[in-house]
Formats: sequence, structure tokens, C-alpha cells
Amino acid sequence: MNDQQLGETPCAVDLSASSLPEQATSEQGSADVFTTTIDAQQPESGFDGFGFSEALLKTLADKGYSEPSPIQKAAFPELMLGRDLVGQAQTGTGKTAAFALPLLERLASGQKTPQALVLAPTRELAMQVADSFKAYSAGHPHLKVLAVYGGTDFRSQINTLRRGVDVVVGTPGRVMDHMRQGTLDTSGLRSLVLDEADEMLRMGFIDDVEWILEQLPQERQVVLFSATMPPEIRRLSKRYLKDPAEVTIRTKDQEGKRIRQRSITVPMPHKLEALQRVLDACGGEGVIIFARTKAITLTVAETLEAGGHQVAVLNGDVPQNQRERTVERLRSGSVDILVATDVAARGLDVDRIGLVINYDMPFDSEAYVHRIGRTGRAGRTGEAVLFVTPRERRFINNLERATGQPIEAMEVPGNSAINQGRLDRLHKRLSEAAHNERSYEEEAALLKELLQRIGTELELSPEQLAYAALSMAIGPDPLLRQKGDDEWIHNNQRRDRDRDRDRGGERRERRSDRPARAPEENMQRYRVEVGHRDRVKPGNLVGAIAGETGLQGRAIGRIQIFDNHSFVDLPKGMPEDVFNSLRRLRVMNRELQITQAS
Repeated sequence: MNDQQLGETPCAVDLSASSLPEQATSEQGSADVFTTTIDAQQPESGFDGFGFSEALLKTLADKGYSEPSPIQKAAFPELMLGRDLVGQAQTGTGKTAAFALPLLERLASGQKTPQALVLAPTRELAMQVADSFKAYSAGHPHLKVLAVYGGTDFRSQINTLRRGVDVVVGTPGRVMDHMRQGTLDTSGLRSLVLDEADEMLRMGFIDDVEWILEQLPQERQVVLFSATMPPEIRRLSKRYLKDPAEVTIRTKDQEGKRIRQRSITVPMPHKLEALQRVLDACGGEGVIIFARTKAITLTVAETLEAGGHQVAVLNGDVPQNQRERTVERLRSGSVDILVATDVAARGLDVDRIGLVINYDMPFDSEAYVHRIGRTGRAGRTGEAVLFVTPRERRFINNLERATGQPIEAMEVPGNSAINQGRLDRLHKRLSEAAHNERSYEEEAALLKELLQRIGTELELSPEQLAYAALSMAIGPDPLLRQKGDDEWIHNNQRRDRDRDRDRGGERRERRSDRPARAPEENMQRYRVEVGHRDRVKPGNLVGAIAGETGLQGRAIGRIQIFDNHSFVDLPKGMPEDVFNSLRRLRVMNRELQITQAS
């Protein structure tokens, strides 16, 4: 966050709810609610005019926050009035403060049981949200915030809950554990927040979320934030939210392009070498490398460490306390490269990430969006590089549709690009060292005296002394790559061109080994225009169709997936309006365009 705005990215706002009131205050008649009504004649600026207490306004001012972000301006009035809200916004737009500040202001004093519950998909995000609540509640030291998640001592969480907390932030699994054991009392809950709902869907938590919602008091405020709105999330909002305000934050064109996206086509045997070349040519501050499996994260990390990089690993086998230390090392700069799996890195928020590398193709478009969202934060620019094998290049169009931006083709960096990158980084380090004095004056004086003495003894000029110091800092290994070790790159490019020419752009339809069975008597077969090329799975089709029609998953019949289309068996007698809604339904960012199979 910068010192001007409690949020990260200037955005354009699209509100489908009614126009915002000029002033919002807390619920009437709640004498013990921590709010302050702002005089209607007082000019509104910054965080004034939303009904926030003087204590909260002072806390924000002390932290240097003077202007709310667009999503905060849109959400504050609705949430202060107690309305349910559906918010669609990418991470990095200030959405945590958008729900945290109003929820804190509407907490009642003297209540021992939790009043606000926030569900987050990962431990890292739960910790970050809890830390934000604690920071914003500095003016109310009696308010208690607790983060609950797996991998930590269950008993200490129980003891804290028994002593009384106001806000609980947790992952769905651990929250369910506490509710089932009776250690989390939700009878007095006033507000529930579902943060990054689409991520919870992707991780398989939606059933857990619905179970939690079913146990909560009927009268409660529900807030749902999601970067994307798949049909299952839309269905969830319609079922559990009452007349919600809807807030959509659309990034401006120039802001949406702050992440430069590129792809490299490289055969599997050369991926590690290509990765090291990309890091040498493009690496700068922090880098996150996404790999598909735990085993690949270890292989990549070991290779990069052998090449002299400062690397850390984040995967499902890393214990929670070590995960927290790893993230802090990345944030502080003691580690520059993090190799992670999708699950381990979800919710990771580190401003200094300048480059995201997709070492393996993500499983779907939404995973890609969340991966590259780790860079370009706090209004900064960032880069994302996608590694694809020749067979995977056909999936790039799906990713471009998901982000609304082109993914530029990029060659594996050759020696000249790598050497230029190394020289540029050395130039930057020298410039910074020349402008930054050492912390200890006595030490600086001794170093200068040492240089002067060596120069006199050896009769060296200042340039010769500087060259010797620079050579010592670089070390014995060559700084620049030598000619001849990048010939495989040119050979690979020639093979790609020959392969494309020979194939002529034609694809072969995938065929099932067994003949297709006729649909059952009470079922009708339909054709949908998504298939293997879209990386669609049967579960994607079942979830989307069930969410749109209300059918139980078991009522959907056989599914056959081919290269560019699929067949789905559905119950006969489908109403016309349901059929039309399915035609417009999107799966894997492509319309189904459902038709009756001949």
C-alpha cells in the first residue's frame, strides 16, 4: 500500500446496485456500536463521511492512509448499512479493508462470542486478513481477532475462543472442526465474509462453505468477494444472500496491462535450462515459479541453488511454521526466488514480486489468472512468463480470453540477452552501493584507508583499484556466458517451424476406443462446443449444468468428451427457458452452445 490510498490499484468502478448514498451511518438504536455519525454539512474527504469512528479515522491517519480505493468507496456505505454484498475484484484492489473496516465499526461491545467470521481458502490468506483486522482495530485494543487454520495447535485456539474473541478468520476445514466440537459458538454471529470464493470453489471447499452457512443464524450479513464469478459462485450468492448490493471493479486498460504476459515454447528436456536463462535475462527482485507437483518444485529448486540462486520451496509438505518463515524471507529480500505449487502459494501477498514464471501449464484459466496476480501489485508493473511444450500451445488462446490480453511469443533468451541482463544488474548494484553509505562510520573510514594503502603500496590507479574490487565481488566464475552453449535454442526454433509446416495446422479428432452407447430411455443426448482443447473435465460440465439448472449431479447422464466438442445426456423434457440459459452458459471461458444431438 502506498501512503495515499488504502488499496493498491486505481480502478474504474461499475456498480449494479443503486447509486451510493452521500452519507452512511450505522444501524439505528445500537447504543453500544462503535460508530460516529458525521455531520451532513461537514465536507467529505478521504475516509470521512462513511460513519467511521474517530478512533478508526485516527488509526488510518496514523498509518498514512488518506484516500480509499474504488472498491472501498463502493462497499463502505452498503456494508455500514448492514446490507449483504457481492463484490467482484482482483486481489490487490484493497478489498480486505473494504469489508474489514465496516465490520469492525459494527461490532458491539460486551459480547463474548464471535460477531464476525471470515472464511479464506488458505492459511496464508487467513493470517494476512487477521493481521489486517488487528492493524485496523488499533484504536479499540479490547477487540480480539483470532486466525484458525490447520497445521497449528488446536488446543491453543480453543483456549483463545473460550476467553472470548470478536472476529474469527479461518479456513473452512478448521472452522468446521471447531463448530462440530462446540468450541466455536456462532449463535451471536452478525456478519460472514467469503473471501476469494472462486478459490474456495477450485479447492473443493464449496460444500464445506455451504455446511457452515446452514449452521449460522438466519439474521446475519453475508459478504462475498471473488475475482471471477463461475456459475457455482453465482448460485451460492443467490441462495444465501438477501437482496445483495453488487460491486464490480473493472481495471482500466492501462492498469490491466501492467502485467506483461509472454510465453516460451520449449521441449520438456530443455525446460530447466530455459528456466535458468529466463532468470538470468529477466530476473530482478522477487520471483515466484509455479510448478505442478511437489517433486517438480524440489527438482527446480535444487537446480537453481546449484546455479547460485537464493531459493526457497513452498509446497504441501512444508510445515506451517516453516511456511510462515519462508514467506517472511521472501518479503524481506533474504530469498529472491520461491518455487511453489498452486495450493501452497494461494493467497500469497508480497509486493516485491516482479516476475511470475509458470514452469508448468496451469490446470485451467482461473488458476493462471490467480498465478499471475501475484505480481503487478500495489500499482507496480510486473511480468509473467508461461512455459509451454509444443503440444500445449493450443491452450494459450483460452488463457488470453481469461485475461483479456494477448500473450506475446518469446524466444528462449540467448547468450547476448543473458549477458546484457547480468551487466544491467551489476550496473544497478554498483549505482546503489555508490549512493548508500555504510551504517558504521568507523568501518567506512577503515575501508577507505585500506584502499588508499593498497593503492600506494602497489602503485595502482583508482580505476585499477575499482576493477580489482569489482572482480573480487563477482568471484572466480565468468560473469558473461561464452559462445556456443546456446546452439540448441536455434535448433529448437528450426524444429518448431518444420513441425508447424508439416502439420499444416490440422488437428486429429480424438476418438473413443469403444462405440458410443445410445442414451438411456428417459435421457436425451446433447452436444456442447467444449472439449479436450479447452481442458474441460466431466466435473466442469456437471458443476456448471447443475448450478444453472438446479439438477442434482446424479441426474446428469453419460458425458463423452472429444477434441472440440462433447456429448452430455440430460433428462428428457427440458423446459425451453432452461435450454436457452444453457446455450449461453460458459465453461472454461467458452459458451456451451448446446444443441440436441442427432
